[in-house]
Amino acid sequence: MILTVTPNPSLDRTYEVPALERGEVVRATGERMDPGGKGVNVSRAVAAAGRRTVAVLPLGGAPGALVADLLDAQGIEVAPVPVAGATRSNIALAEADGVLTKINAPGPELSAAEQELLLDTIRAQSADADWIACCGSLPGGLAPSWYADVVTRAHAGGARIALDTSGRALLEALRARPDVVKPNAEELAEAVGRPLATVGDALKAAEEVRAMGARAVLASLGADGQLLVSDTGAWFGSARVRAVRSNVGAGDASLAGFLIAGGTGPEALASAVAHGAAAVQLPGSVMPTPADLDPAAVTVTADIPLDRELTEPVS
Repeated sequence: MILTVTPNPSLDRTYEVPALERGEVVRATGERMDPGGKGVNVSRAVAAAGRRTVAVLPLGGAPGALVADLLDAQGIEVAPVPVAGATRSNIALAEADGVLTKINAPGPELSAAEQELLLDTIRAQSADADWIACCGSLPGGLAPSWYADVVTRAHAGGARIALDTSGRALLEALRARPDVVKPNAEELAEAVGRPLATVGDALKAAEEVRAMGARAVLASLGADGQLLVSDTGAWFGSARVRAVRSNVGAGDASLAGFLIAGGTGPEALASAVAHGAAAVQLPGSVMPTPADLDPAAVTVTADIPLDRELTEPVS
């Protein structure tokens, strides 16, 4: 079982539009409404693969009730933490050329009692978990060290932790030695405090993040592929993609694929790349099923192309 923790979930509305024109009426050609938040998306991808997952998340108001209903309809066990504030609603505008514009709301602030209930719920649900995936931003009320506390408690209970967050929350959590962290290129650059222009730059940054405390780093480099760096080696994975439709949740699908395949080594990286590549070819934040995967399109190698320039370098 894969347990996910999403401290700041959302109700996500995605609109497909021909192109954005400021100040004009833009007519959508398609729309979707999905439960959102990084950990929620991981649970959705795990469930789509036919595996058991439990989603721990604070929920409040009508949007929160709708998130719970949508997750239940997808076969995901929900361990809700009732909160007074309403769950946030986010909007994504996906243009025909693949450009995505996201508008993310801040979310409710959690009281001290709600924070304690969230920790108690994680503890109660983690007994049967093979992995605990803690993902996304922290809502108001939670200190930047909150994820570090969760990692420490999880390790004390014998569980493995995968962490997908950024900024100070990531840096604080590294001290607690999470089993794997999954930054994208921008988050990786922020963690080491310098720009990334090549795959080699990203590899060096991932090695530094390991030195800061992460036991393994699964780094998403967008269209360029993914890196896995651990104490047993480093690998680079990429996949052929026919056409990008939406990259919403693609990184979350990658993390799910990685954990489903055991969360270690080149086989898990191949699964991560396959899931991410499938996700970007689906609308909105739809998570791929096994039928959407194309393992033959995936290449994983220990011969990392250090000099390859990133399609979207991070300054």
